[in-house]
Amino acid sequence: MNKGITREQIVTAALELLDDQGMDAVTVRALASRLDVRPSALYWHVRNKQELLDEMATEVMRRVAGAFAAVPPGDGWRDDLAAYTRVLRSEYLLHRDGARIFSGTRITDPDVVRMKEPLFERWTASGWKPADADDAIDLVTAFAVGFVIEEQERRQAAEDDPSRYSIDRRDAWLGEGASLVKEAGHLRDDGDRRFERLLGMVLDGIAARLET
Repeated sequence: MNKGITREQIVTAALELLDDQGMDAVTVRALASRLDVRPSALYWHVRNKQELLDEMATEVMRRVAGAFAAVPPGDGWRDDLAAYTRVLRSEYLLHRDGARIFSGTRITDPDVVRMKEPLFERWTASGWKPADADDAIDLVTAFAVGFVIEEQERRQAAEDDPSRYSIDRRDAWLGEGASLVKEAGHLRDDGDRRFERLLGMVLDGIAARLET
């Protein structure tokens, strides 16, 4: 094994590269250049870009686990899931394309996966089935990933073209006969308020499913 560089150094540099240039720029070759080593030095640790993304996502999820562990226990599953989803979003937003690197990756640290065990213990003690608990975690994770991907993409696109999401231009483009769609467009918000409102809808859906 190459002793000149560690996996931790590789992941740290990869996250820095992500923040500087975005996910599409994160390649093993670009990372080797950033670390001033030959690509072969990295292949001892990560065989390809997918394994690199797996390690990056795992590091982000380690930070999620640490941040979530510091959140005081809530009053039941709804508080638990809401807190977990907020932590996910916060950690994803710390990095450019933070949610994109998580999508489709495989967590490589079992301790990160074990983070779910205390939640599952609490929820199953109140009558949940383990499969329902797992589905609930998967659902809020998918919501957080999708929300942040859209949030970050819209923000970056608006920086490149401030008029891209102009509501007045949209109204003119829609033309006549779409008054309700236009009204909804004018009421649309972004950021924390929208996140909390949509998260509430997701949790309401889980609650309704549990009642059946």
